[in-house]
Amino acid sequence: MIRGALAGLRGRLLLAFVATSAVTLVVAAAITLSPLQSQLRDDAIETTRTAAEDLRRDFKEVFAETTGNRPKRPEDWTAQELSRLQDRSSRLFTPAYDLRRRTGGARVLVADRGFTRVRADRTSDTPAFIYDTDIGVDATPALALAYRTFTDEVSEVQIEDEELRFAMPITNARNEMEGVVIVERDLAEVTDTVALVRNAFLTAAGVGLAVAIGLGLALSSTLTRRLGRLQRSALRITVEGPEAPAPVDRGRDEVGDLARAFGRMQEELRRQEAARRSFVSTASHELRTPLTMLQGTMELLDEDLRDGVDLEDAQEQVASARRELRRLSVLASELLDLSRLDADVQLRSEPVELGEIARAVAAEFELHASERGTELKVDSPGPCWAIGDPAACARVVRILIDNALRYAPAGEPILVSTSHRYDTVIVRVADRGPGVPPEEREHIFERFHRGKATSEVSGFGLGLAIGRELTERMSGTLGLEDSERGAQFALTLPVAGDGKHARSPAVAGADLGPLGDR
Repeated sequence: MIRGALAGLRGRLLLAFVATSAVTLVVAAAITLSPLQSQLRDDAIETTRTAAEDLRRDFKEVFAETTGNRPKRPEDWTAQELSRLQDRSSRLFTPAYDLRRRTGGARVLVADRGFTRVRADRTSDTPAFIYDTDIGVDATPALALAYRTFTDEVSEVQIEDEELRFAMPITNARNEMEGVVIVERDLAEVTDTVALVRNAFLTAAGVGLAVAIGLGLALSSTLTRRLGRLQRSALRITVEGPEAPAPVDRGRDEVGDLARAFGRMQEELRRQEAARRSFVSTASHELRTPLTMLQGTMELLDEDLRDGVDLEDAQEQVASARRELRRLSVLASELLDLSRLDADVQLRSEPVELGEIARAVAAEFELHASERGTELKVDSPGPCWAIGDPAACARVVRILIDNALRYAPAGEPILVSTSHRYDTVIVRVADRGPGVPPEEREHIFERFHRGKATSEVSGFGLGLAIGRELTERMSGTLGLEDSERGAQFALTLPVAGDGKHARSPAVAGADLGPLGDR
């Protein structure tokens, strides 16, 4: 199936190359060849007309002298009139051959109105033209055009059987039509030119299609081969897991980028798999320990209840059971928050007063802090209004305070403060514990990552990861700031409007319990 898919892609790419080339050639042929013959004919007509018009004055000079009212019958013509006609014919040589040269060897015929009329009155095989550059060639079609031009007295164009004829009237000194110049040109050269261009175009099209097929085969083969390697690597990852060799493609194109993305994805899978295994190991240990202790405590309480209750010992056992239950509750809460984050639960976006939230959350930890001899100080000089989800904000502050209590030495104070900075509001939680080593400053926000520092209550490596994800969902940031002693975390959220609001009902009456319990 995979090979079939790649073969299908190769075929489609090749077909796309060939189809694109073919469509381009067809469009080019339609645009170029179709109007070419018509354009060449029009150019030939225009060239012939222009050349004849340019020499009109030369022909008019030959016909400048009128012959007057010559007799209709040839036998009535005087010797002077015949001599004048012969002189006119000889004088037509120069403009006629000049016109022939300008039109590329076209035939030039000149008709005299009186002579043509006389010749028409009797039967003769001799054409009624006083001048013809191609004597001996049939001039009947040109003669018919000359008769029509004498009748209409306007220039005319005639195309018949690949023959172009252009008739131009010539007037005498009194602006009377005296003669007609006819240019007869063979248009077979137009057809030959079009055929030559068509053959050259077809040859070029064949070469172009061959090149397109060759390039299509080369490119599609290279592309499908590279994609095949990626596909085999992906299948190998499916079988062997993230530890399988990563795909290697050094190309600087989209396929190379895809291979590198595969490599990054595989590296992330390795990291997540390692984190998952670590979490499973940690969670198993963390669950087994309190459950074992709870089981032992319950057994001891059962024995005490049967043998007689030692109140002091029973209270210690109950306190131990409560501590283990608290650990189980924290783990369950973090796993629940994590699942809701992965399910992309929608957070609210409304004004919240972070100072009040900080005081409310700090009050939740007063008992636990007093048991450790730790003082929780809340410094909130004024209202600090931000845009966020009240429960999510409380959850993040709760994570930061719980983290500080876990790692801060007993008896050392923990400071929770709020402040404004430009268009943001910041909640800082600072302790005097061992701090965070530089190599762990970013890793502590990853899921299931546990720092090297130890505490009397171990964690699960989820709290800070949950806090950062919640903060980013609210368009804020959660980070670790530089501190001379201990660790100082900062929750930054965008300020709400101008930061001046009345007491928020959302804060005053909101449930600040675990995320999603609204």
